[in-house]
Amino acid sequence: MKIALYNSHGRVLEPFKPLTDKEVKLYACGPTVYNYAHLGNLRTYIFEDLLVRTLTYAGYKVRHVMNITDVGHLTGDGDEGEDKMLKSAQEKGMTPWDIAKFYADAFFADTARLNIQTPTVICKATEHIQDMIDLIKILEEKGFTYQAEGNVYFDVSKFPKYGEMALLDRTELKAGARIEVDTAKRNPQDFVLWFTNSKFGRQAMVWESPWGVGYPGWHVECSAMSRKYLGDQFDIHCGGVDHIPVHHTNEIAQTEAATGKEPWVQYWLHAEFLLTKTFKMSKSEGNFLTLSKIEEMGFEALDYRFFCLGAHYRTQLTFTEQALEGARAGRRALFEKVKSLPSPSPGFGPNQVSATGRDYLDRFEQYLGEDLNMPRALAELWGTLKDVTLGPEEKRWIINTMDRVFGLGLEALTPDGVPVPTQDPALAAEVEALIDERNTARKNKNFARADEIRNQLKGRGITIIDTPTGTSWENHERKM
Repeated sequence: MKIALYNSHGRVLEPFKPLTDKEVKLYACGPTVYNYAHLGNLRTYIFEDLLVRTLTYAGYKVRHVMNITDVGHLTGDGDEGEDKMLKSAQEKGMTPWDIAKFYADAFFADTARLNIQTPTVICKATEHIQDMIDLIKILEEKGFTYQAEGNVYFDVSKFPKYGEMALLDRTELKAGARIEVDTAKRNPQDFVLWFTNSKFGRQAMVWESPWGVGYPGWHVECSAMSRKYLGDQFDIHCGGVDHIPVHHTNEIAQTEAATGKEPWVQYWLHAEFLLTKTFKMSKSEGNFLTLSKIEEMGFEALDYRFFCLGAHYRTQLTFTEQALEGARAGRRALFEKVKSLPSPSPGFGPNQVSATGRDYLDRFEQYLGEDLNMPRALAELWGTLKDVTLGPEEKRWIINTMDRVFGLGLEALTPDGVPVPTQDPALAAEVEALIDERNTARKNKNFARADEIRNQLKGRGITIIDTPTGTSWENHERKM
C-alpha cells in the first residue's frame, strides 16, 4: 500500500518512506491540562488516531509518543500569557498537580469514548525537567543561548534556517505584532528556554537548575521528550496548524541546533481548525464546546468522530448543531445497516473476497494513501454496503476491515445492538480496590503511586474517570 503525506515543511505532497523499514516513529503535541479539551482539540487527536491506524493498516509498526503539558506557566505560542494551571487551581481550591491530574484523566476519558487508541508512550513535562535542562545545557555549550534579566534565551540569529517551515521573513517581523515585546530579548523572535525571573509572582511549580530556581519555557519540553523516546531524528511530527508559526518553528530551531542533525523531522503534519460561526474553536474566544457538552445535548461521542470523518484533516471544518445532527443520522443509519449483516465465519478471509469486493478495498486503500482522504474512503464503505452483487458475509468482512481505520466500532455490532461484556465480579473487586488505593495515594500527594496504578489499569484496557463527585471506570476492548 502506497502512502503520500502532505508535508507542512515545504508545502508539498510527498511519498512516505520511514527512516527504518516498516517502523514509524511519530510524535504528537498533547494537551495542556488546565481545562477540558474542546472539540477543536479533539479533532486534531482524531486525525492523529486515523493516521496511526492507517499506518498500522499499511503494515507499519508505529511508536506513537505524546506529551502531557502539566506545567501551566506557559500555555500559548509566545512567551506571554498567564499561568492558566495556577489560575485554575486557585479558582477550584486545588494544587496545580491536582488540576493537572484531574484534567489529564478527563482528557483520556474523552479519547476513550472517541475510540482514540492510547499512544505507545505518554510523557509528562513535570517528569522530564532534567531532560529539558540537559538540552538547554547543550545549546548553551554550543553558543546558541544568552542570559538576560534572569532568564535563558535561544538566540535565533545563530540559527540561519529559523522560520523556514512557517515561511517567516525575520526581517519583516515586528516586535509586538505576533510576539510580545520583551526588553530582555536581543531579537523579537528569541524565545525563553528557562525562566528564573518569573513574570507571574509566586510560583508553585519550580525546579533547581544551573541557572537558578525556575521552570522551563514551553517549547523545550517537546524537543527534550521526543529526543528521549524517539532519538535525534524521527519520521512524523503532528499537531494543529496554530503550532506552525511559533511552537513548531522553535522546536526545529532548538533541536537541530542541539543535535546538528537535519532534518530533525522527516514529515510535519498539521490538522486544520474546527470553526464555530466562522471562528476557530477557542477557550479564550468563548467558542468552547466539550465532548461532555454535546453528550448532554443528546449526541454520542462517536457522532462527533463520524462528523470529523466527513472532512479532510487539512480542511477547516465548521461545527453547527445541525451538522452534528446530520452526522448522528448518518452514523445511526450506518450502524443499523451493518448490524443487520452476519458476522463473517472464522474461516472467511482475503481469499474469499470477490473481484468486486477487492475493487472496493483497493479504492479504499488508494484514498487512505492520498494523504488520508477519509471522506472518499468512507464513500467506499457506503458503496460496499449498498452493492447488491456482494454477499452479506463478504460485505461484513470488508466493512470490518475498513473500520480498522475508521474506528467506529462496527465489528462489535450485532442485531441486538452493541454487546456490553458481562463484568467479571473478581475483576470489578480488584479494580475498585486499586481505585481506593489510588485515591488514598492522591490525598497523600503520592502522585507517583497514583500514576502507577492508573497506568497499570490502562495497560489492561481500563480507563479511570475522575469527576467532582467521585471516580468511575470503564473497561474497553482494544481493537486495531
